[in-house]
Amino acid sequence: MPDSPDPRIRKLRELRAQTLVAGGEDKIKAHRAKGKLTARERLDLLLDPGSFTELDPFVTHRCTEFGLANQRYLGDSVVTGYGQIDGRLVFVFSQDFTVFGGSLSEAHAEKICKIMDLAMKVGAPVIGLNDSGRGAHPGRADSRAWPATANIFLRNVTLASAAWCRTDLARSSGRAPAARCIRRRITDFILHGQAHSSHMFLTGPDVVRTRSRTRR
Repeated sequence: MPDSPDPRIRKLRELRAQTLVAGGEDKIKAHRAKGKLTARERLDLLLDPGSFTELDPFVTHRCTEFGLANQRYLGDSVVTGYGQIDGRLVFVFSQDFTVFGGSLSEAHAEKICKIMDLAMKVGAPVIGLNDSGRGAHPGRADSRAWPATANIFLRNVTLASAAWCRTDLARSSGRAPAARCIRRRITDFILHGQAHSSHMFLTGPDVVRTRSRTRR
């Protein structure tokens, strides 16, 4: 497509190009070196070719602690939108491990809640492709993030579960600790990926050891 003379259009194209590299080329290479697909590659394999429409690609987190004001990635740590599988409408989210390890932020949670709300309105399934290193990055887990995360659970166990003709499906594509593990467990179906790259656990060994010492 030829360059547009309109600087606003050129700016949008530049921003769009930034969203496609997520956390950066180096992190994408490291991710693939582990035998894992990126968030967008997983969506490309899941959905009918050319059917995906991304929502909120330019959203960034709103945290400022720990120097995170200078570490903002377009789309934050999750890709969301809708597309088709065999011609049927589905809403999807795919966590991006190259951005803060796919960890939680207020913006991340709000993007997921948005597609769940849209799915409920039209009675379409929601499919989540999970790949997160932790429930929340320390600097991103501020006072606004946890209520936003609770809103995902609210939809899982009450609002969305009561919606007519709606199925919530979690695809385990990577690690799912803590709240991510719980969210997968309360979906309607869980598809678990390869054993070497997909894991579900409530917490890690360091936390268990620390708590054990504290109880003594």
